[in-house]
Amino acid sequence: MDGNNFIYKGYIGKMLRINLTNGSWSDVPLTNELAEKYIGGAGMAARILYDELKPGIDPLSPDNKVIFLTGPVEGTMIPTSCRIGCYAKSPLTNSFFHSSAGGHFGPELKFAGYDGIIFEGRSKKPVYLFIDNGLVELRDAAHLWGLDSNTTQHRMFEELGSDEIQIASIGPAGEKLVRFACIICGSRALGRGGLGAVLGSKNVKAVAVRGHHSVDVPDIRKIKMFLEDLYARFSANPSTAEILPRYGTPVLVNANNTLGLFGYHNWQDEYNPESERLSGETMRKKIVKRDKSCYACPARCGKFSIVESVSVEGCCVEGPEYEDIFSLGSMCGHSDIEIVAAAERLCDDIGLDAIEAGVAIAFAMECYQRKLLTDKQTDGMQLDFGRSDLIIPMIKKIGMREGYLGDVLAEGVKRASEKIGKGSGQFAMQNKGLTYPGHSARGMPGFALGYATGPRGASHHDGRPTGERTGLVQRDTIEGKGEYTARINHLNILTDSMIVCHLPEAIWGPLDITDTLVRCINTTTGMDLNLENARLTAERIWNLIRAFGVREGYRREHDTLAPRFMEEPIKTGPSKDMVISREMLDYMLDQYYEFRGWDKKTGIPTREKLQELGLTDIADDLDAYR
Repeated sequence: MDGNNFIYKGYIGKMLRINLTNGSWSDVPLTNELAEKYIGGAGMAARILYDELKPGIDPLSPDNKVIFLTGPVEGTMIPTSCRIGCYAKSPLTNSFFHSSAGGHFGPELKFAGYDGIIFEGRSKKPVYLFIDNGLVELRDAAHLWGLDSNTTQHRMFEELGSDEIQIASIGPAGEKLVRFACIICGSRALGRGGLGAVLGSKNVKAVAVRGHHSVDVPDIRKIKMFLEDLYARFSANPSTAEILPRYGTPVLVNANNTLGLFGYHNWQDEYNPESERLSGETMRKKIVKRDKSCYACPARCGKFSIVESVSVEGCCVEGPEYEDIFSLGSMCGHSDIEIVAAAERLCDDIGLDAIEAGVAIAFAMECYQRKLLTDKQTDGMQLDFGRSDLIIPMIKKIGMREGYLGDVLAEGVKRASEKIGKGSGQFAMQNKGLTYPGHSARGMPGFALGYATGPRGASHHDGRPTGERTGLVQRDTIEGKGEYTARINHLNILTDSMIVCHLPEAIWGPLDITDTLVRCINTTTGMDLNLENARLTAERIWNLIRAFGVREGYRREHDTLAPRFMEEPIKTGPSKDMVISREMLDYMLDQYYEFRGWDKKTGIPTREKLQELGLTDIADDLDAYR
């Protein structure tokens, strides 16, 4: 490919391809077509992996690839232009997966001279990649193998002679191929989908980047005028100006529990009588020491916390975030915010997705409650709900694959339930292999549909709960939820391709792609998108990702919910008796497929729809699967 004719600003214009098998690397120029049709981030990565991965490969084999990728806005002053995306075929879901993290790694990668990195093959020995202002080295990492992610970063700071280098690293969980191992970028996590395990399977311990280049934009005066307006909107909106800076995501603890939508005891209920002890308000009073911001973000939602209790190992942590409070606290039936904070820090150090870890522990607790696990299988641990003293020991067992239960849970809740059997699949709270985060399916029909149809499984960033949770959309009806969910999908996948944070969704949307996002793209790249073709671009990317799943065997029958959400109404609280029955879900699926132009029987995009989106080659591929 000839990159000399690449016309757009915002991008560096090239990616770095690393062949780990033979230790070589080369620059890969971006093309105008790739930028125009897929923007960056999740869109570009989906196209690359669709083209380069054969269907059916083992995600932990050398045949898989790991991509780190930015979007056109990273490294500019567009608010939340801080994120890095990571992409691969997931060992949890066996399909395309995208995860993103804030912090500073994404902008630094562009300052170092690249839009992204493609890892392929497998190294014979542990290595780390160092990019220093465009200079590339693969270095030996044998001395780092086995270290936790925090120690790894500090050792690398010493070795590279600077603590201003941005590092993404795996911990022992990634090395031991725990299927939900994550990648830690500074103090932020590329958390979901097990991408840390894929990196570990390639013997890549870390990626370090340092750069002093800049990101060019077409017209600095024009973007400055746009930014003045955009930052004024951030300052005027209560969410980005007051709530997130004060409490961060833990503000959702009381917000969701007040509606009766807060997972408790492995989703046996959705009202936690002790939620106040886990709330953002309590956390602010008890452990938060200061606020922290990602690159180019005025929201300052990060909370730097210190645990001083003598009952747990003293630690400092950026967090805990709402999802970790849900999974490591409420789902396990305890309300000790200090235990949650220490547990999140341990997950980061070992390199575990804290959502998956907490839900896996809650699943094990319910198995124990139902007498499906023997004392030998639990190593004598009495896994009762409410046992906060068991959270940290269980995280260590899972992360290190210790004992029967640690090893089984390290496979993820779906595979763990298949191994344990005895009807445990009824309360294995996952879809497509990914566990549900802390937002209700039973109490928000449109969001439930987003969970069911999401290509990543139970991700709260394919659909979003905000519309129904805040009353912008009625949550006591299933009518119109097909179109509603599809439009939220498109909003999310466009922001994940740019890549910007979802939390300021009141600015970006919140229910559909808006002119604000279009202006972000146009002012940084020089593209001439309008609202209509921005929405078509998002729809194209969504259909491409769906096609990836079709090749891996996903069909309508996989667009479902955990049995508990369809068969067991909420027991107590303000949303008592709400449930998403199979009939309700089927009705919404028909709406969704009809709006999308997908076959209602199979859930496969029709040839007509794919051709309309400029994906004729994908349509030809899918003919073999119809």
